[in-house]
Amino acid sequence: MTRTGLPGLALIVLACGAPAADDASGAAGSGAAGAAGSTAPADRVALFGDMHIHTMYSHDAFMGTVRTTPDDAYRYAQGEAIPHPSGESIRLSGAPLDFLAVTDHAEYLGALAALIDPSSPTYGHPLTEDLFSGQGRDARARLGALSRLRELGRAGDPINGPEVRASAWQRTMESAERHNDPGRFTALIGYEYTMGVGGRHVHRNVIFRGSEAPELPFSSLDGDPEDLWNWLDGLREEGIEALAMPHNMNQSDGLAFPDRETWKGAEIDAEFAAKRIRNEPVAEISQQKGTSEVHPSLSPNDEWADFQIVQYYLDRVNNTDPISVFKGGYWRDALLTGLEMEERLGVNPYALGAVGSSDSHVSAGSYEEDNRFSSRTNTPQARGSAYREEDGGWENFWTPRTATHGTGGLAGVWAESNTRAAIFDALRRRESFATSGTRIRVRFFGGFGLEEAVAEAADPIAAAYEAGVPMGGDLSAPGPRAPGAATDAPGPRTLGAPASPPASGSAAPSFLVWALRDPENAWLQRAQVIKGWLEDGEAHERVYDVVCSDGLEPDPETHRCEDNGAQVNLDDCSISRDKGAVELRTTWTDPDFDPGARSFYYVRVLENPTCRWSTWDALSLGIEPNPDLHATHQERAWSSPIWYTP
Repeated sequence: MTRTGLPGLALIVLACGAPAADDASGAAGSGAAGAAGSTAPADRVALFGDMHIHTMYSHDAFMGTVRTTPDDAYRYAQGEAIPHPSGESIRLSGAPLDFLAVTDHAEYLGALAALIDPSSPTYGHPLTEDLFSGQGRDARARLGALSRLRELGRAGDPINGPEVRASAWQRTMESAERHNDPGRFTALIGYEYTMGVGGRHVHRNVIFRGSEAPELPFSSLDGDPEDLWNWLDGLREEGIEALAMPHNMNQSDGLAFPDRETWKGAEIDAEFAAKRIRNEPVAEISQQKGTSEVHPSLSPNDEWADFQIVQYYLDRVNNTDPISVFKGGYWRDALLTGLEMEERLGVNPYALGAVGSSDSHVSAGSYEEDNRFSSRTNTPQARGSAYREEDGGWENFWTPRTATHGTGGLAGVWAESNTRAAIFDALRRRESFATSGTRIRVRFFGGFGLEEAVAEAADPIAAAYEAGVPMGGDLSAPGPRAPGAATDAPGPRTLGAPASPPASGSAAPSFLVWALRDPENAWLQRAQVIKGWLEDGEAHERVYDVVCSDGLEPDPETHRCEDNGAQVNLDDCSISRDKGAVELRTTWTDPDFDPGARSFYYVRVLENPTCRWSTWDALSLGIEPNPDLHATHQERAWSSPIWYTP
């Protein structure tokens, strides 16, 4: 997010028919939701948070000289300053978050932090000298020490024993309890399950609904993701509710979303598919290590697909076959694959909602483009956004992969209150959305006859809930599914009670698209509906611009808005103040609807262009921006999809 210097004003919840005045959408955070009280769906409010933060209890963060704790992470999220490994203080420039989950790696949880804790049974362990002799000076020494840690852990050494891990886990949960303040700030209990296959990421975060959690988290040392789901199913039988969410799919080399074979080498069947979607209803599609919505190689007809794409895949400088590398590693591709698998298996394992988060390893997310900080050495040169004096200029500079990373995303939910249960339930029913770090509020509803119901209503949001389903829901034809079916229980669908189409099933569904800008960031340029569908057994996709800013209209043939002419001045990163919208709102009917085709729809909202963080770095040093990187970009928000099932 890039701040425009405009003051945040009162919060507007998209639950009334009155249009928003300029900059009246308000700043999120600071307990904007208030306490529990109203349970009507139309009274749900937008909350913004981060469900992916690492502290000193993660072994990789500790090796990066991080010494801040879960308490520090929760303080930062609530607007306080905390120390950075570089010695600087870091603090959010904008509003605090509404919720946060500390998600340290379950693997070797607290093992390195325990070595400097005199109360730990492993204090003074022989590995200590190896760790600290190289730390901060020689990367190879640090990697060697980490390899030794893993060897010791596999050998059953107490350095990674249950006593050490249980102590760190207990401290993490106690920290969440201290900072959880229902109605004002929610501290969720969670951790990261970190499975790697030859360097390929098969990671997910595990989030608990309440204060109850097992004595130890399940890690990749205990089993693969299917074993994790079995563990989560077992916890659920004991009354402990939790869910997992995949992330870093863009660095999985296709392992994130397999379509034929499990990680054990077995054939994927309906039981496996149902188990997956029961335990993983949402995916983290935007974070520091790039955006996993879509890749240009997979969606060449999407002009906005090249956003926060990690330039170098893992340790490769070039990709000779990008389709095979990236297929199975991006969310939209998984949504399409899910339609195909549902046709084949009867269950869609990839009916996934969307969230964003940071994956920060310094106890604090760097969501703001002009307030960027990185791990350990917090300088533009270390980030790859500035050349060193010895380089002599950009012509002799090799851009590191980390320079293609983003600042980190945010998770948005529509919840009844700012509490653990309400936020978790919003994730479970997939009434969630992702942003690239900006705080755009986006709502999305679909239904048969929805356009008429909304147009005639004094309260369009209440009418949309009554006549259709919100993001995360499922439309079915020719009649509605049972009202409320499976809305409170884990399952492959979060079902609503959509209004029935005509008996022929030929009428197209209509959709309500509504977005409000972040008042501390750029104005909105356009809102799009991305559709995916099956036709003759093959998956297809299309991008529709459905509402434009500045009085423009989508072209009926190309389904595109004209560019609104918003500009960025690279001399000072100022932006056009006379272009763009505070609010984008429309109802849209699918002009290409096929009642017999499985489909999904989701919304993507684009801001006007702003400076990327690397350009802000260059500006601060008085140099030209790195020519290998985009100088500007368009921050955005993504809704969870709505599915149509024939």
